[in-house]
Amino acid sequence: MRTAALVGLAVVLLVGFAWGWARSARADGAVPARVGQFAPDFTLKDQNGRPVTLSEFRGNRTVVLYFYPKDDTPGCTKEACSFRDDMARFEALNVRVLGVSVDGIESHRAFAEKYRLNFPLLSDEDHRVSLAYGVFSRLVGFAYAKRTTFVIGPDGAIRQIFTDVDPKQHAVDLLKYLSGSPVQTSSEG
Repeated sequence: MRTAALVGLAVVLLVGFAWGWARSARADGAVPARVGQFAPDFTLKDQNGRPVTLSEFRGNRTVVLYFYPKDDTPGCTKEACSFRDDMARFEALNVRVLGVSVDGIESHRAFAEKYRLNFPLLSDEDHRVSLAYGVFSRLVGFAYAKRTTFVIGPDGAIRQIFTDVDPKQHAVDLLKYLSGSPVQTSSEG
C-alpha cells in the first residue's frame, strides 16, 4: 500500500513538473523569431558596461547572435572558447559574433577575463531580448536562454537558426555555413 502511494505521488510530481516546464518555456506568449523575419532590434550592455545595438551592424556586417544558458559552465565555456579560437576566421568573413545570456555584467566580465574572450557578451538580465527571440526558459526557478544561434544578414533579416548544437563544434559548423559549405543543422525555417 505504501509503495503504491509513493509511486502515485512520484507520477503526479513528474507529470506536474513536465507540465510546468512545458508551460514555462512559452509562458510569456512570445512568438519565436523565424528565418526570413527581421531580427528584433535591441540595445544591451556588454561585459564592460558598453551598450551594443544590433542595428549598428545593419548594412555592412553579418551577425552571429548566439544565446547560451550560463557563464562559466562546461558547455557554455566550450562554445565561447570555440568562438574565441576561430574569431579571425569570422572576422575574415565580415561576421560579428555576439553572445547573450541572462547573466549580469559582472558575471560576463569575469567569464570573459577568465577565458580571454575576444567578443562581446551581452547581459539580458530582464530577459527582454531572450523573450523577443523566443529562447527564454525557466527550469525549477532557474531562468536561462536556450542555446540557440541566429545568423542575421547585413539587411537585418534572420538567415538561419541553429537550435541543436554541439557547443564544442558549433563555431566550426557556423563557419562552414557562412562560407557556403554544407553543414548538418537542426534549424528552423
